[in-house]
Amino acid sequence: MQTKIRNWLLSTLAVAMFAIVGCNPQQAGSAPTASPSATASASATPSSQAANLPRLEGKATVVMTVKGAPITIEANGTDAPVTSGNFVDLVDRKVYDGLVFHRVVREPQPFVVQGGDPQGKNPNFPLEQLGTGGFIDPATNQIRNIPLEIKPDKASDSIVYGKTLEAKNPKLKHTRGAVAMARSGSPDSASSQFYIVLADQQSLDGDYAVFGYVTQGMEVVDKIQQGDRIESAKVTQGIENLKKG
Repeated sequence: MQTKIRNWLLSTLAVAMFAIVGCNPQQAGSAPTASPSATASASATPSSQAANLPRLEGKATVVMTVKGAPITIEANGTDAPVTSGNFVDLVDRKVYDGLVFHRVVREPQPFVVQGGDPQGKNPNFPLEQLGTGGFIDPATNQIRNIPLEIKPDKASDSIVYGKTLEAKNPKLKHTRGAVAMARSGSPDSASSQFYIVLADQQSLDGDYAVFGYVTQGMEVVDKIQQGDRIESAKVTQGIENLKKG
């Protein structure tokens, strides 16, 4: 019983830490873009914010190279069109090339590896200060934020935008190898930072937007260390499914 309580406390603490260190656009010197109301009801169409963002209509394959080894990610635009569209668009723009995995949590139990802060492209930027940056869209000169996008695990339910899923039963779950967007306390603060789950993390379900899964190369992910860089990221299949905002 004591072991179960200890594991529950550690899991709860990990989730709290994750929310705190996620991407925070306000700290990056740019206010977040307009976001949907936190009390908005489920909708079959994206919010007005999401309507102007890239969308992935179908699936796409992304191959990231770390330490000379490939990590294959399948982005699921069927169940997370805006979140997947944002990620695939950033890959296509070469935003992730050269960026650092600034957060790696394996103790006291496997949790996540996290990267995607554009500030990390500068080799002189302190590693310990990464985690606050987002993608600055050259079209607006502002950080591009995307709304929290979660599809409930029922065929009849529409995708929910701008709020966490109270039932905590999303279609795309935080199983080992899940790829999702990091964010700050605001549901609509995700930008470019993403994380890969090292072990099943049911406690994150419904609170963070999973948009795909590692299909090959988890043995590479398991070896990522803090400070390792993404040597390259390429869309190898499905780029025709990306629709620009």
